[in-house]
Amino acid sequence: MQKMASIIVLCFSLCVLQVAYAEQTSPEGYWKTIDDVTNEAKSILQITKTENDTLIGKIVKIYPDPGRSENEVCIKCHGARHNQPIVGMVIMEHLKHDKDNANEWNGGEILDPRSGKIYHFMLRVIDNGKKISARGYIGVPLFGRTQEWLRVSGPQG
Repeated sequence: MQKMASIIVLCFSLCVLQVAYAEQTSPEGYWKTIDDVTNEAKSILQITKTENDTLIGKIVKIYPDPGRSENEVCIKCHGARHNQPIVGMVIMEHLKHDKDNANEWNGGEILDPRSGKIYHFMLRVIDNGKKISARGYIGVPLFGRTQEWLRVSGPQG
């Protein structure tokens, strides 16, 4: 009987650890985006999963450059995003989970609100879920830029 109880406790512990690991490696949540050139915080992005199991990312806060407003609009964006507020804008879409790597999502797109350009996009959750390696590129991943984003507790960073 004691052996059975030990097995049940062990199985329960493994299940709890597996759930904790899955939560750590999930990109869902709030992320402080860090510019790869200036190394400064640019925004807080909220990543959520859609009904069709793809990821989207919406800007919930920006850190404007000196002399710029937190209410900036996307003047260089095209289509429905043109002249729309950057805060509240979905800039990341269509990311699908990589079946071969639990920490990676790819096949997506990301908008750079400064230039209005849309890039192919992939991300990898790293450092036990504390960071994201985000790569935007043209054509193939070799021709792109990588940023490291930091997990934050909420929309205020």
